Amino acid sequence: MKLFSINTGYFKLDGGAMFGVVPKSIWNKINPADENNMCNWALRCLLIEDGNRLILVDNGMGDKQDAKFFSYYYLNGDDTLDKSLAKYGFHRSDITDVFLTHLHFDHCGGSIIREGNKLIPAFRNASFWSNEDHWQWAVHPNERERASFLKENILPIQESGKLRFINKPDLPADGKLPSSNFDIPSVKVRFVSGHTASMMLPQINYKGKTVVFMADLLPSQGHIPMPYVMAYDMFPLTTLTEKRCFLAEAVENNYILFFEHDPSYECCTLHQTERGIRPKEFFKIDTLG
Repeated sequence: MKLFSINTGYFKLDGGAMFGVVPKSIWNKINPADENNMCNWALRCLLIEDGNRLILVDNGMGDKQDAKFFSYYYLNGDDTLDKSLAKYGFHRSDITDVFLTHLHFDHCGGSIIREGNKLIPAFRNASFWSNEDHWQWAVHPNERERASFLKENILPIQESGKLRFINKPDLPADGKLPSSNFDIPSVKVRFVSGHTASMMLPQINYKGKTVVFMADLLPSQGHIPMPYVMAYDMFPLTTLTEKRCFLAEAVENNYILFFEHDPSYECCTLHQTERGIRPKEFFKIDTLG
């Protein structure tokens, strides 16, 4: 197995929304805002090469939206999905599986492209993985979350006939995050529902270590302290419970956290400090021996 970090660019979101109840005087030291209170964030995906399987975890926001849409989110940087795949000798047609942690536009927008008047899968040879609970949540969105679930990113996946669902287990008796098996033995799936219903976190057994793709449970290393919960989260108290549970497990088992949105840091380990659980070491995924 090999893991590759796939950067699809950067975008901007309101700093207050990203850090919730934490005052700007504090969070601005973590990710300084511009004159419009916007902070820059990565659109970092993960590519898993396992035998004849090439699994892409999330795929950024894509480029099919109109100029008005991008004026809200300030897509920037030189990285693109295609350029990042090509860096490792891959093409989007090589992707066998697209694992979608959830269906917010900045995680699944690259799934679909425009071809003339048609919306078609960007990965023509791939199956697309979600789960039934989250799929129903996304295609019947509430008013608060509707702007994040764009039908042009979602419905064409189902129409293509390539949508697959991962089974979501019941909540375990020990209170840990639910887990389910994926299609390859080295990957299992953890489920969380504070940010949005039934978001999936791939947990990967890699070179004797455990790598967890954090999606929006911990979008950046700045969100590790307990109060740092996004205003975007549908159920912030659930996020608090899930963070507390996961972080304790991660420290105990020396997990490696892979961040999707951190503009500076790709991965970290954790340790317990007198101020709570904090990052221990930062590094890139390609440095793992």
